[in-house]
This record gives sequence, structure tokens and C-alpha cells, in this order.
Amino acid sequence: MRRVAVAFVASTSILVAGPALAQAPQVEKNVSMTMAMAIMQGALDQCTRDGYKVSVVIVDKGGNVAASVRGDGTGPHTMDFARMKAYTARTRNQTSLATMKQMEDPAFAFLRQIPNVVGVGGGVPLKAGNEVIGGVGVSGAPGGEKDEVCANAGIAKVADALK
Repeated sequence: MRRVAVAFVASTSILVAGPALAQAPQVEKNVSMTMAMAIMQGALDQCTRDGYKVSVVIVDKGGNVAASVRGDGTGPHTMDFARMKAYTARTRNQTSLATMKQMEDPAFAFLRQIPNVVGVGGGVPLKAGNEVIGGVGVSGAPGGEKDEVCANAGIAKVADALK
């Protein structure tokens, strides 16, 4: 009988503590609007210096659009493509260029079936320390490698805040 009582008390304390712990708010790092604006401006500045007209999209930790800007003179597809690049970088936790290279391997063919994941350069994960908190996507330069340079230039503008 004593074992049953001990087991009952132990299980009751777990049941009581469980709901209390579940009510605690989750605290996580994410992209702020100020950070997103600085990244977009840095990316636009770099691409403008290089002579490219681009659009830039920032996605947050959940892969949702946090901010976007369509650069002057860009094609209508650049906004959506920049979003997909940013989403790819966030969800894959690597550059979209690295995802492109993975897609060349038949073992990673499944990546082509994931909605909004693209295999082309221009998407870079946004990391606070080692934690991925979002993604940056740039589209419009002649080649994904050039888009990626601009995305990295934008991230460099907020590098101190990401440490």
C-alpha cells in the first residue's frame, strides 16, 4: 500500500508541475524591424555600388516575411524570388547556394519537393551566435553568387548586434 501512495504522490506532483511549466512564456531570439531595415539598406547599398538592381526580403525565425523592399528598376519576379531564397536559407540553416549544391546530389532530391525551397544563390541565414534567427534573400543581380555578396554586406551592417 505504501508503494501505491508514493507512486500516487509522485505522479500527482508531475501533473501539477506540468501545467505550471507549460504556462511559462517561451523566450527566443528573432529579427527586429530595426535590424531588418539595416540589413536591407546594407544589401541595397552594396548591390547599387556593384551596379545591380535588386529586391531584398528578410524572413524571421518562423520563416515569415519580416520586411521587404523592391529596388528601383527591378523585375516583378525579384520580390518573390528573394523571399524564397531567404526562406530557403532560414529553413535549411545554410546559404541557398549550399542548398543548390546539395540538390545536385540524388540523395537530396527530396529538397525539390519542399514548397518555397530554391536551389540558387542569394539567400543567407541570419544567425545570432550559432542560432539561426532568420534569413536574408536578395534577387536581381546577374547570378546568385552576386546576390549573396549583397546579402552578406547587409548582414555585416548588424554583425555586432548578432554576437
